[in-house]
Amino acid sequence: MPSVADILIPLALDNAYSYAVPAGVILAPGDVVQVPLGPRETVGVVWQVSESPGGSNLRPITGRIEAPPLSEPLRELVDWLARYTLAPKGSALAMALRLPDEAARGETSRIGVRETGKPPARPTPARMKVLAVAGDGAMRGKSALAREAGVSLSVVDGLIDDGALEAVALAPEPVALPPDPDHERVPLSEAQDQAARDLIGLAYPVFEDGAGGKAPTILLEGVTGSGKTEVYFEAVAEAVRRGHQALILMPEIALTAQFLDRFAERFGVRPATWHSGIGSRRRERLRAGVAAGEVAVVVGARSALFLPFSDLGLVVVDEEHEAAYKQEDGVHYHARDMAVVRGRLENCPVVLASATPSIETKVNAEKGRYAHIVLPERFGGRRLPDIHAIDMRLDKPEKGRFLAPLLVNAVRATIEAGDQALLFLNRRGYAPLTLCRACGHRYQCRNCSTWLVEHRFRRALVCHQCGYAERRPDACTECGTFNNLTPCGPGVERIAEEVTELFPDKRVIVLSSDFPGGAERLRAELQSVADGECDIVIGTQLVAKGHNFPHLTLVGVLDADIGLTSGDPRAAERTFQLLQQVTGRAGRGDKPGRALVQTYQPDHPVIAALLSGDATRFYEEEIASREAAGLPPFGRLAALIVSANEREVAEAHGQALARAAEPPQGVMVLGPAEAPLALIRGRYRFRLLVKTERAVDLQAYLRDWLGRGPKVRGNVKVAIDVDPQSFL
Repeated sequence: MPSVADILIPLALDNAYSYAVPAGVILAPGDVVQVPLGPRETVGVVWQVSESPGGSNLRPITGRIEAPPLSEPLRELVDWLARYTLAPKGSALAMALRLPDEAARGETSRIGVRETGKPPARPTPARMKVLAVAGDGAMRGKSALAREAGVSLSVVDGLIDDGALEAVALAPEPVALPPDPDHERVPLSEAQDQAARDLIGLAYPVFEDGAGGKAPTILLEGVTGSGKTEVYFEAVAEAVRRGHQALILMPEIALTAQFLDRFAERFGVRPATWHSGIGSRRRERLRAGVAAGEVAVVVGARSALFLPFSDLGLVVVDEEHEAAYKQEDGVHYHARDMAVVRGRLENCPVVLASATPSIETKVNAEKGRYAHIVLPERFGGRRLPDIHAIDMRLDKPEKGRFLAPLLVNAVRATIEAGDQALLFLNRRGYAPLTLCRACGHRYQCRNCSTWLVEHRFRRALVCHQCGYAERRPDACTECGTFNNLTPCGPGVERIAEEVTELFPDKRVIVLSSDFPGGAERLRAELQSVADGECDIVIGTQLVAKGHNFPHLTLVGVLDADIGLTSGDPRAAERTFQLLQQVTGRAGRGDKPGRALVQTYQPDHPVIAALLSGDATRFYEEEIASREAAGLPPFGRLAALIVSANEREVAEAHGQALARAAEPPQGVMVLGPAEAPLALIRGRYRFRLLVKTERAVDLQAYLRDWLGRGPKVRGNVKVAIDVDPQSFL
């Protein structure tokens, strides 16, 4: 009987399609093939091969594609992800499969130049200088040869035309050199050394060839500055030493130059990096190197989780609490949770590292589902920063300013002592709202129900949801009056303006993800802060993410209450994590640090826990509150976001869905309600929230409900977000 292959195609399709396998062709599950789909050819992955009497009536597979096959654990991850998130299986596959046209861009071929021995037609002094350099027989690029000889590139081109030099295609630079696990062990403190030995001891059985057992998930919890990175580096070294591969996930891979330098100090080389900023050809070479086992360690963003590792021996999720690990478009998945799943499928250990673990991870550790290793003190005996509140009801800033006098005096004393100060405000731009004092007009995005944020450095009003921007007008566009547009509230640009007025002779750096220059400029700015080349740093949340600024001794937190007013059930947790992380930037060098927190609610449990340094009490109270309310991780949530080009259409579909809900016992359906951001990119949005007891099969209920619900027609879309992290 003819062979039949079920091919999964990386499109928003939930089922594999059957194709006939041509005679003489042998395929196995995971192979990447080309198949006809309608009138065109597309790429797909063999999901299953069988024999069928009706196979001869099927359209045949066109051919095999030279690409790394998807291993069984990776295919199981695709299946698991699609089931859990209710995404089409093909959409989940698209994250694990390279499409052929991605390789059309990116790196160009490297060309080297070498001497042929033929004399040049015109032996000018410049040409002879080039030949003298090339006479050592070493292969160089054209530009490198011209630079070394001190001549223009045209001289080298002339020698190539004469035949005195020849151009030769060079092999591509290796994606990553092999790391040396014994290159240079950083001296560890007694606590770090014990934690590293515990970590390796827990993971050892799955590293040992032929050993059975279930690979663990391990929470590595340590206060800011305790040296968690050095500890899990020892686990990475052990994995490499035993011939396995390691993956380190990071929330902000584009800003990790400092981390990559630390890796190079420990292992002698930098790791391979995977993120959206690398070229397509390099991405393809990296995929091939990972699949062949030639790349030992990858540091990457959440999408690196779907690389085709041939022998994955360790996954580390750094800053595991970060919301950036949740993908909010396409397939809604959380990379931390999927890392745990992939570890289980590959039977490799997973390390979740954080100074402020998520409530979900903390509960899993307390209940024994995860192993737990704690580093309670900073490396080198350094003290945690002293944290004090500035009650803004009592110590008010001067009119038109946002820095309390107590904070201004502390900044002045800090920089006079030769140290650095950080002013933290989690708000980009100059002002979050611009209005006209004459008529009250507020500037709002044309595509979203959000206020336009003024960016004074760019002279623009910008939407932070869709990116829409318009020039800041000189006169009100509503009433036409001049000089009446007023910025309301501060952003980091406005704080920078105030700081420049207060300290005109000091060096100030503003760090925000939307500043010109992108990731390269941010990397350079972060390095200059670490090198002590500025006096005052003003930054958003990106400065809170694991950076080490040894000269920074003061952190001032502005508007510490921002995150406490939202309806997000994780608001308290996220605010505590962010404030704990950013205040932890102070005092990581040789001098002790301190932090001043400007707040209107000094008695709020989050602020009180931060000031007291009693993180244990905060976690206990927050966990008890979640359990009493039946919220994750003690209950389950899913959001359905109905959107359409017309508000009435979106609302009507949401209401029809609600009527079809028929929630059984243990399930509650809320809504539809207009989303807090009711309009994004021209689409009107309504939300339904499903809340269930932990024992309920949430996915089964959602599938049944959607199957009974109204059919999606026209421009209506229904997005499903299991375990939502955002409630906007």
